[in-house]
Amino acid sequence: MSLIYAGIDEAGYGPRLGPLCVGLCVLRVENWQPGEPPPNLWRTLARAVCRKPGDKRKRIPIADSKVLKLPNGAARHPLTHLERGVLASLDPIPADDAELLSSLGARLEQTPWYDGEPTPLPLANTPESIRLDALQLRRAMASAGVEIVTLACACVGETAFNQCVRDAGTKAAVVLDQVRDHIARCAHKATCRGEHLRVVCDRLGGRTHCRDMVAEALGEPVEVAEESARCSRYLAGTHAGVLFLPEAERGHFPVALASMTAKIVRELAMMRFNRYWSRRCPGIRPTAGYWKDASRWLDEMAPLLAEEERRSLVRTV
Repeated sequence: MSLIYAGIDEAGYGPRLGPLCVGLCVLRVENWQPGEPPPNLWRTLARAVCRKPGDKRKRIPIADSKVLKLPNGAARHPLTHLERGVLASLDPIPADDAELLSSLGARLEQTPWYDGEPTPLPLANTPESIRLDALQLRRAMASAGVEIVTLACACVGETAFNQCVRDAGTKAAVVLDQVRDHIARCAHKATCRGEHLRVVCDRLGGRTHCRDMVAEALGEPVEVAEESARCSRYLAGTHAGVLFLPEAERGHFPVALASMTAKIVRELAMMRFNRYWSRRCPGIRPTAGYWKDASRWLDEMAPLLAEEERRSLVRTV
């Protein structure tokens, strides 16, 4: 019996500027028995992956994006570890950010600040090192009966984000919509081959009640197994389960890879954003879009921004 084991995580829920990105990693695990928990893939794939950067065996770190992204101004490029894991997981390996976005199904909003020339990849590693990482990962997965079925990212641009908030009255609805669509995508893949499904999602803020959304995504009634501060868990018969868990990326490999995917897409989008605005205003310091620094950036840009541009740039909070 095979298991569809999927993880979902977001990057960019809090910022005032830039897109919200929701990553999805779908894996197929062979030789899984119903009733068993999802496997610990860090252990299963230990010949190729690890949890922390700086591994003496030079394995690929797969972990929460907040752990792997290096600080701006560090000796190494901030995306060194993120791009290594994400690019090595893709086949073919993208040569630039446009190819990466295309392979992930990630569509940036059609605004001038996301247009422009593609950014060559990798940024901090060499193409040869990424190819070797990819080969190492594929060999480990093939040996363990693990396959990457889908690596994807949904991008919600500023206009769509603000419209959803206006319609729903809460910005949590923006993430819920993307999570629902990702779960539905996983359910479709599992149903096509009669496979069992386990989806793990990083908890959405403090939300504990997600049954209606999960039932809509799966297309069938679900049972509440638990709704507590610890987790929210839903079952559809014995064939499907969906778990919302705080810090899920620590215990579930596909959530960690989804976190990395969402983060690198947002970071590359913000590179385009900053490149465009630095041409409009030479000397403006780049922004990551988070609240305090976004306020600084908007203040510095105020003399150059038309009111319509400002409305298009700033997300509803």
